[in-house]
Amino acid sequence: MTGAREPSRPLSALGTVVACQANYYQVRLSLESPQPLYFLCTRRARLKKLGQQVVVGDRVLVEEMDWQDQRGAIATIHPRSNLLDRPPISNVDQILLVFALAEPNLDPTQLSRFLVKAESTGIPVTLCLNKRDLLSTTAIDQWQTRLHSWGYTPLLVSVQNDEVLPAALMETLQQRVSVVAGPSGVGKSSLLNRLVPNVDARTNKVSGKLGRGRHTTRHVELFELPTGGLLADTPGFNQPDVTCTVETLMGCFPEIHQRTGRCQFNNCLHRDEPGCGVKGDWERYDHYLSLLDEVLQHQQQLEHSPDAETNEKVKIGSDGQVLHEPKLEAKKYRRTSRRRRHQDLQDMCSDIMDADSIDDLDDAVLEEYGF
Repeated sequence: MTGAREPSRPLSALGTVVACQANYYQVRLSLESPQPLYFLCTRRARLKKLGQQVVVGDRVLVEEMDWQDQRGAIATIHPRSNLLDRPPISNVDQILLVFALAEPNLDPTQLSRFLVKAESTGIPVTLCLNKRDLLSTTAIDQWQTRLHSWGYTPLLVSVQNDEVLPAALMETLQQRVSVVAGPSGVGKSSLLNRLVPNVDARTNKVSGKLGRGRHTTRHVELFELPTGGLLADTPGFNQPDVTCTVETLMGCFPEIHQRTGRCQFNNCLHRDEPGCGVKGDWERYDHYLSLLDEVLQHQQQLEHSPDAETNEKVKIGSDGQVLHEPKLEAKKYRRTSRRRRHQDLQDMCSDIMDADSIDDLDDAVLEEYGF
């Protein structure tokens, strides 16, 4: 009597790229199974020829599936709903911006810049403030009131002391692809350790000399949450660049939305215009003016150097990071072809034969042939 026949397995399947390393990609398959299935995949040569890069978060079609070794080849990349370049990750549902209330102390200017950078992506932003156990209730209330005037209602946590993380935080992460962002040392990796058991993300203490965190995350990877959803930690950095358009910058400040009806100009910069009802009466107005100058200066540089982007090429490295490399300059002089040299020699001979004497040759002709 023969044994039970093993159920047939598909030759191709859809999945999500959760990690990139060198020329290999870990793909979480979108198949119904008791445990998540992960395949180690390469990229089809056709995608490379077309210049299609694979990044974390991409929804892909895996073919040539070897079920025994759990290997395959990425054949198709589905259209992306969005793409972040720092770090390179696609199809993000929300940005979880994490800051610490203390150690390091919460800097309003730095927080404002991060909020603007996050808002400029067009992806929903959730603000999470860690280390609430280090501040008094009065100080926390003052920060909540202050941030409410900015247009944000932060989630307050203490990653080290909370036995159970707040339900509001768990609900906002459930069944969504979230990217954790924020400066170094605020507890992003520690939060990831709490949310994803056994992830063993590297953490590091805040530098006492510098008063800010050391970088502990080197690459981006999507981790599966026990409650459903995917979460990515990102490398910490302390001063993100803001290079959006003026219109996008205005949309990054909820305070401007609240005051739009007060301004009588449709194209107002809310800076020096007479009769503007937006400027001057809100806390982050100086932050807005400072970033406005940066954005206008950046746009001016682009207008005066339209070919600047052609001087460098953008590529994604083996670790998934975006790299900007200078293009090699084209040679100013090319070696004259043999056919052209032969033709020039014939022309020179013809010019000399047509002249009665060397005095009859034009100076320009003599100069052309090196006399």
